[in-house]
Order: sequence, then C-alpha cells, then structure tokens
Amino acid sequence: MVFHTYTIGRRKRLGPSDHLHMVRNLALSLPAVEEGTSYGTPAYRIKGKLLARLHEDGVTLVLRMDYETRDLLTQFDPDVYYITDHYRNAPYVLVRLSAVDPKELLEHLERAWRSCAPKKLLDGYSPSWRFGTES
Repeated sequence: MVFHTYTIGRRKRLGPSDHLHMVRNLALSLPAVEEGTSYGTPAYRIKGKLLARLHEDGVTLVLRMDYETRDLLTQFDPDVYYITDHYRNAPYVLVRLSAVDPKELLEHLERAWRSCAPKKLLDGYSPSWRFGTES
C-alpha cells in the first residue's frame, strides 16, 4: 500500500478535511480496523476497542497511548501532543493534527493497534505500507 505524502508546514497547510482523510487512510490501513463514531465524531476501533477518534473540535485526534509514552511526548513535543484534565487518567493523548508528522502518527496508530489486536492478528501482521507519492 502506498500513501500520498502529506505536506505540512511552510509548503502547504492542510485543512480539517485533509486531516480527517489522512487519519482515516492511516487507521484503515491496519488489519481489522473498523470505522464508526464516538461522541458524534469519526472513530477507529479494533474488536470494539477504541484506537483513535476525532475530537469534537475537529482539528485534534484522541489517540490511545500508554502512559509512559504519552508522558514523554507531552513533555518533549507539547506543540503536537498534549492532554487535558479529562484525559489525565485515561490511556489517551491529544494530537494536534496540523502539527503531527504523518509517519509518526502511523507509528503511534500501529502501536495502539498492537496493544488492542487479538494474538491471531498480531501473529500474521507485517506492515505492507510505505510512504511516497502515487502517480
């Protein structure tokens, strides 16, 4: 599977619909991920377990993440990763979609997927994606 390169920063600003398309494309590239809704926003689950959902503000992703990784990211990259009091005791981080690198986001989505996927899926999983541009 080949993903389009998403340009962020000075060259091109992505809008909210571009962010949603990027998240959807990345999340659904993982085996058995299902698209649905959570709190009225697009959400991605595996076997009923929430991996990620679009925050109600439309520009932030709520992403499943272990506490240790979340604490490191919020400390060292607060322009991208943060939490609010609401998420302090939950295994989620808030991700500013306008600032996150798509490759990094895919890595975090894959870790979230691995933490929730059944053993049978994990045993047969091998990433088949690569970043680049399609003709």
